[in-house]
Amino acid sequence: MQIFGVDIGGSGIKGAPVDLDKGELTQERCKVLTPHPATPDGVADGVKEVVDHFGWTGPVGLTFPGVVTGGATIRTAANVDKTWIDKDAGALFAERLGGLPVTVVNDADAAGVAEMHFGAGQGRKGTVILLTFGTGIGSALFVNGVLVPNTELGHLELNGHDAEKKASSKAKEDEELTWEHWAHRVQKYLAHVEMLFSPELFIIGGGVSRKADKFLHFIEGIKAEIVPAQLQNNAGIVGAAMHAAGDD
Repeated sequence: MQIFGVDIGGSGIKGAPVDLDKGELTQERCKVLTPHPATPDGVADGVKEVVDHFGWTGPVGLTFPGVVTGGATIRTAANVDKTWIDKDAGALFAERLGGLPVTVVNDADAAGVAEMHFGAGQGRKGTVILLTFGTGIGSALFVNGVLVPNTELGHLELNGHDAEKKASSKAKEDEELTWEHWAHRVQKYLAHVEMLFSPELFIIGGGVSRKADKFLHFIEGIKAEIVPAQLQNNAGIVGAAMHAAGDD
């Protein structure tokens, strides 16, 4: 079965049809830049452009970079426009997509579900935490394979700052940090999360997952196993489609 998945991020909106039996994209994904400011109407236009690129007419699963409750209501908007807060994103996207069935889920939760089913978390019990490093830091927490939704661990305070302001991949780019310098920041963040949750496994997702060889070896002193996401930056798309199909 194929379902369309869209991953809305702070910098890009990307999507493709997904084979839910394999957890793979069936066509090369389409990506457009997230508008700035990332208003509801602007983002909805971007989503429509991605879906229309494939001529898709079936169900669509979407991720959102913030807390999603009550099915599709947005509660936080750290890296998009604040007018998203309390917005019924499901109704907005359904209207913009001409009435197609849509679902909306937190972006890191979607990526985590995909990794637990098809990627680095397959068969893992105990506490597993996926962290996506991008415009911010997203998190997905699993206990014996069961998701604890909307954890938003990127907003933990670290040295007086929102952790994602210092350890996201955007922070690396903005401050022109070396991989080693950035990895030391990530190490401090992981140590803080580990102190709070004592996971058996950290899965590192987001765009940096495909460059794990550049920084993971610099991270030391963490008791949990640390691995890159196997689905890399497609995990959110796959997880969005799984959510739309009710497979999460």
